[in-house]
Amino acid sequence: MGRMSWFLLLLGVLTAYCIYTPLPENIEEPMLTNTPLKALAHLVSLQFFEFQMGMCRHLIQRSSFSKILFFRLKVPPTSDKNVIVTDTKFNNTPVRVYVPRRKSDTLRRSVFYIHGGGWSLGSAAFISYDLLSRRTADRLDAVVVSTNYRLAPKYHFPVQFEDVYDAIKWFLRKNILEEYGVDPGRIAVSGDSVWHDVKIRLKIQCLIYPALQTLDVETPSYQDNAHMPVLPKSLSIWFYSNYMTSDSALRKAMKRNQHVPVEAAPLFKLVNWSSLLPERFLKGHVYKAPTFGRSELARKHPGFLDVRVAPLLAADSKLRDLPRTYLVTCQYDVLRDDGLMYVRRLRDAGVPVTHNHVEDGLQGILSFPVFKIYYRLMDEYIRWLDENL
Repeated sequence: MGRMSWFLLLLGVLTAYCIYTPLPENIEEPMLTNTPLKALAHLVSLQFFEFQMGMCRHLIQRSSFSKILFFRLKVPPTSDKNVIVTDTKFNNTPVRVYVPRRKSDTLRRSVFYIHGGGWSLGSAAFISYDLLSRRTADRLDAVVVSTNYRLAPKYHFPVQFEDVYDAIKWFLRKNILEEYGVDPGRIAVSGDSVWHDVKIRLKIQCLIYPALQTLDVETPSYQDNAHMPVLPKSLSIWFYSNYMTSDSALRKAMKRNQHVPVEAAPLFKLVNWSSLLPERFLKGHVYKAPTFGRSELARKHPGFLDVRVAPLLAADSKLRDLPRTYLVTCQYDVLRDDGLMYVRRLRDAGVPVTHNHVEDGLQGILSFPVFKIYYRLMDEYIRWLDENL
């Protein structure tokens, strides 16, 4: 089957999905009044269809196909009247840097941004991230570094983490900060969807609908939003397992929620949603004791129990060292309860947290400028940064 045939087939599947899987009624979508635009909003769910429709097993992994789909979502590093935009490398990791044109008499603030995409998709060059970074730099008069990292399935954990860690360590070098005119005491780390626990103490951190744990994929939000665009449960599990390994055994065990060995049983208290979630999010769900999986799986792929992949597994003593935090959760998101539990644990550890729960939000909303909520959420995020950075 040729490239265009694949594209038309997928577009047809996306269109059908949009028709038969409507968005929640309280989602603002005046800019999404026709099926083609709705199809665009579901573009990131490609692998979900690959599972459900029996399409080519590694469709999303084939660079020729991916280029067709994502080429027009990327933009070159184009400067404008307010911001100078350049692509460069920090210690061999590609980054896109946004520097305000106007002169500053003082050292500037800075935001180090990590794009989402389940460790398998995405780029700092995507239109949505370019717009977010450009507006952040202009409105805050700040230097924004939007980092890339090598993607799964070609690369697995810890490669993505190491790319991000190396890039931010490079940026924090004294000579680099001086080159960009950045105040070393006013740097934020920020990101959406995926979260890399970089263990570097900065002034503040911003987590936007983050993925924070791999132990339990039967939280109330996973159950209630299992088939919700843009991140259905099957796709979330695929992203996590794909991040760890190409071995399908982990994905299959995660789908049954039987991937954690009995040796890791003490970790469940750190993600016990029955005690960590606010009452209104429990919705009558009954917590069930975990069903343990084979120890061999965790020995082969220990990454899913690593705190760098699952920050919710950090001990309270480690959480106390984290900086002031801004955290966004979305109601219609399988990852919602990850964020809610993290808010609770951070506050219990004494970390100042501003929690923005978006009642009409979906996972990945900052990837879709066709939604009005994209601009609302972006404005709230930049306003908080301005007040706290």
